[in-house]
Amino acid sequence: MVRNSLNYVGWNKRKEVAADLRMVYSAATLAEAEMALMDFEQQWNEAYPSIAKSWRNNWQRIIPFFDYPPEIRRVIYTTNAIESVNMGLRKITKSRGSFPNDESLMKLFYLALQNISEKWSMPLRDWKPALNRFTIQFEERMPRQ
Repeated sequence: MVRNSLNYVGWNKRKEVAADLRMVYSAATLAEAEMALMDFEQQWNEAYPSIAKSWRNNWQRIIPFFDYPPEIRRVIYTTNAIESVNMGLRKITKSRGSFPNDESLMKLFYLALQNISEKWSMPLRDWKPALNRFTIQFEERMPRQ
């Protein structure tokens, strides 16, 4: 949502708008997020009405995000790792016109994921606190050692 919202903003105002949007998605509770969105609307609605409208239209899809504690939310909205994988998969498929069957595509993806995973040397930022919260909140899903 933030990236989509910043598409409507010129370079000279991006930092200010992004900072105000951060108040929305980093709010501790849903009520605080709604207040931050109203504050954002009051400040920016005249210049960028499509941003607040977009957030309001997608609000029902955004609010489940606030069911998670801050440690988990921080990992969720830091999507660089996911976007990196998607970019790597797109890069290998766009240069090929077609595939003889689904199995050949799956083999190509498997090999690409092997190459992509070798490049991962940095751990996810704030992963340890998130892992602790995952263990507490989703105890039945976490592997036992």
